[in-house]
Amino acid sequence: MAVTIKNIKVILTAPRDINLVVVKVETSEPGLYGIGCATFTQRYRAVESAINEHLAPILIGRDVDNIEDIWQSSIGSSYWRNGPVLNNAISGVDEALWDIKGKRAGMPVYSLLGGKYREAVPVYRHASGQTLDEITKNVKAFMDEGYRYIRCQAGFYGGGDIQNHMHTPENAPEGAYFDPKRYMEDTIEMFAHLRNELGYEIELCHDVHERLAPIDAVRFAKDLEPYRLFFLEDALAPEQPEWFERIRSQSAIPLAMGELFNNPLEWRELVSKHYIDFIRCHISQLGGVTPAKKLATFCEAYGVRTAWHGPGDLAPVGMVANLHLDLTSPNFGIQEYTDFSDEERTVFPGCPVARNGFVYVNDKPGWGMDIDEKAAAEFPPVKMNEGWMLSRLPDGTAVRP
Repeated sequence: MAVTIKNIKVILTAPRDINLVVVKVETSEPGLYGIGCATFTQRYRAVESAINEHLAPILIGRDVDNIEDIWQSSIGSSYWRNGPVLNNAISGVDEALWDIKGKRAGMPVYSLLGGKYREAVPVYRHASGQTLDEITKNVKAFMDEGYRYIRCQAGFYGGGDIQNHMHTPENAPEGAYFDPKRYMEDTIEMFAHLRNELGYEIELCHDVHERLAPIDAVRFAKDLEPYRLFFLEDALAPEQPEWFERIRSQSAIPLAMGELFNNPLEWRELVSKHYIDFIRCHISQLGGVTPAKKLATFCEAYGVRTAWHGPGDLAPVGMVANLHLDLTSPNFGIQEYTDFSDEERTVFPGCPVARNGFVYVNDKPGWGMDIDEKAAAEFPPVKMNEGWMLSRLPDGTAVRP
């Protein structure tokens, strides 16, 4: 007798003061359920509504084994598709169904995806600061913990919070101001300092966060080339893919891209034409594990490695989904990692653990983790400060972060 979807529950929680969306799929088999990440922090209520009002009514009663059919019919159910709200909603269900399949098989999801290709996942951490000495200190602290891949930022994205003298007009509107020229100069100075202090054994990354004009991104990549970055991330906005050909033709710096991607057409040519070296997609933004596994395989054919997005605004179950894919992908490159707070470990029993620069998942069935709904309720959604996304140039022009 088929096991079917009995109920789909949306759980909103903020144990780190970051709003998370977790989907719990309950089945017709008593006690059997799965969980998945559907977190779109900035529009979490929209995702909640999409699941409750649109997905749940068409999925209740469906056979939990038919993950591919459920994914395909869900992505087409609204006719208009490939948007972040619907994709994240589908991801929550998709990841929960993989969790259920693993539990039914008595196997961790990584076994269902082909088995381990490596025993643990090397990860990179984030080091920033207001001064060169502070940045160096923070990088060394991670090195002392065993990390060998570190992303470095002079200040916040675009360096806005270390630029003390911004030339702005009168009555300039509020916003997260940054000066692209100063940002590039500060970043180059930072990497020159770090390489002088630390040498070239440690792998260093940097995130532009799409904050440069295309021609500036070309020059920036060329100027950073001597410092041998592991990769330069999101040098361009998703709307400007053709400029990657210009960067590639003028610099040998490895390029990572994809954090904001929703649609396969956004990455297809970048991968197939070898314009990037790492795919950086946010898995729930794609729609879950089902499309992410296909993307990893597509990238493997072109020599592009995975570096899935792993920020703080990702539910721990979402990070675990990343890690299970990492364990099974021949073309794995690196995993962005944000460690879990004590509160998150309480809400999500079974979180992975980091040791000496590697992250280890457990070998329990499914994702090997759970959600404590009572504990989750103790951390209800919060009003988050989203001012960093209101980016502006020195003259007050609003730009996309």
